[in-house]
Amino acid sequence: MRPPVVIIGLGQLGRVFAGGFLRAGHPVYPVNRGEDMGRLARDLPHPALVVVAVAEADFHPVATALPAVWKDHVALVQNELLPRDWQAHAISNPTVAAVWFEKKPGTDAKPLLSTPVHGPGAALMVSALTAIGLPARAVGSEAERDYELVRKNLYILTTNIAGLLTGGTVGELWKQHRPLAEEVAQEVLDIQDALTGACQDRSALLRGLEEAIEADPQHACRGRSAPERLRRALAHADDAGLAVPKLREIAAATFV
Repeated sequence: MRPPVVIIGLGQLGRVFAGGFLRAGHPVYPVNRGEDMGRLARDLPHPALVVVAVAEADFHPVATALPAVWKDHVALVQNELLPRDWQAHAISNPTVAAVWFEKKPGTDAKPLLSTPVHGPGAALMVSALTAIGLPARAVGSEAERDYELVRKNLYILTTNIAGLLTGGTVGELWKQHRPLAEEVAQEVLDIQDALTGACQDRSALLRGLEEAIEADPQHACRGRSAPERLRRALAHADDAGLAVPKLREIAAATFV
């Protein structure tokens, strides 16, 4: 029997990964909200992976409660994820995926781009996704990993936050409201620079943003979580002492 995989959180994303690991021949042990992770960790101290597939707002509480014996097996798939997030919980070498597929209730997962995966479990994650027809690829360096994480953050935050004003699709945002999208993108990158402690390659990231938009121009800009993404972005900006005037203007129009 192939080694088991633990999946924490069986929302839409967690269920996609569960299906992939099962298709690839791995037993899957789910952990739902409120379940005792410590008890399962005593029975399964060394799984192949422990996939944390909870929502962004739930990541830090779950990571705080993560059994120490699992921390060498962690795989992370959240949006708005950066190295500082796992380092705060003494997770030193996780497997990390910048997920580029969408899963809505009652529909199959829809890929936008190939999902890049980095870390010790990258081959296993890639095999699970490809087993269910979702393109994925391993990336070798931490620099590539961090670029892919920032790129995904840039896409999610720019389209969601600008979409609070424009609505519509990401293709419409880019074609009809590009100055707004680029202004928001620059302020998002200001925040990413502050959170990573590094100056990002903005030209490359903006090209990456455009590639993602062109991959699915009919993708809706504004998801249900867009207001919370804006609130989190502003909290990070406040912590870093960043002005981000366009984000604050959008907040003033949104939170009335």
